[in-house]
Amino acid sequence: MKISLVKTTDAKPKPDENNLGFGRFFTDHMFIMDYEVEKGWHDPRIVQYAPLKMDPSTAVFHYGQAVFEGMKAFKDKEGKIRLFRPEQNMARLNRSNERMCIPKIDENFALKAIKKLIEIESDWIPTAPGTSLYVRPFIIATDITLGVHPAHNYYFMVILSPVGAYYAEGINPVSIYVEPHYVRAVRGGTGHAKAAGNYAGSLIAQQKAAQKGYSQVLWLDGLERKYIEEVGAMNVFFNISGELITPDLGDSVLPGITRDSVITLLKSWGIPVVERRLSVEELFKAHAEGKLIEAFGCGTAAVISPIGKLEWQGQEIEVTGGKIGELTQRIYDTITGIQSGKIEDEFGWVQKF
Repeated sequence: MKISLVKTTDAKPKPDENNLGFGRFFTDHMFIMDYEVEKGWHDPRIVQYAPLKMDPSTAVFHYGQAVFEGMKAFKDKEGKIRLFRPEQNMARLNRSNERMCIPKIDENFALKAIKKLIEIESDWIPTAPGTSLYVRPFIIATDITLGVHPAHNYYFMVILSPVGAYYAEGINPVSIYVEPHYVRAVRGGTGHAKAAGNYAGSLIAQQKAAQKGYSQVLWLDGLERKYIEEVGAMNVFFNISGELITPDLGDSVLPGITRDSVITLLKSWGIPVVERRLSVEELFKAHAEGKLIEAFGCGTAAVISPIGKLEWQGQEIEVTGGKIGELTQRIYDTITGIQSGKIEDEFGWVQKF
């Protein structure tokens, strides 16, 4: 398929790179492609970024068929654009599509379209330390009808946003509230898919944590409310006695691309890493015994987010003296260094164009 292009005649001013925040500014263009049962995916186009005109009965508003991905683009010192493991995002998008009964996309074509859009908007890629161009591909159901069934029509879209740090704390440690009641996902549910509804359902617990003075929520399993699954919208790692432990994957834990990158790095450094069930009780016991060395969340938006405090059942513990751990810092520096081109990419993770 050929991607058509209609360039904007009303370019926006670029925002201040030192005051970007996260997800507040959007570039001049976006990508759209349609799906109809009779035609499949068709009419790929890059057009001016603008509001969508949608009927009030559009299916996504009522039944939540919506999935998305998150990626980042960088510019290296040679001016080349860099994407970090984007093929993994496209593969995960199709796994989410399968779970949410959305037609699969051609992963190679979708990545080609994303690269073309980024090339057109290359002047929007910020270069200040800690900044990037956030890439948001997403798919929504667009049937104009009411009725609980998989839609017959969809939009695949990509929008771009120049961003700074995801958390106001940046790479400084955050405080975490262990949520005892609400759960993010259950076995057999949609926790392993990057589905929009997963995030809507998490907001009440995040709001509750904020009211208590904490930055994020540590999610426990939906069956026993005992085993750690994720932290906020990120995967999580704990350094206990020099061994890095992260919850094993199942259909209630998102298979994070940053998570996989962290595991690969740790193994290449000869550092023990284990994927297994870890109870919050075991975690707090490890702290009491002086075995909890450091902890961090990881994901595309924040990359690495150190954990400085944890609260559970009225007990608050401090991790690494409330500071970033040595290994956490090394992982953050390595991943961001590979992404930006400051560190050699020995894993073949970066695609340059």
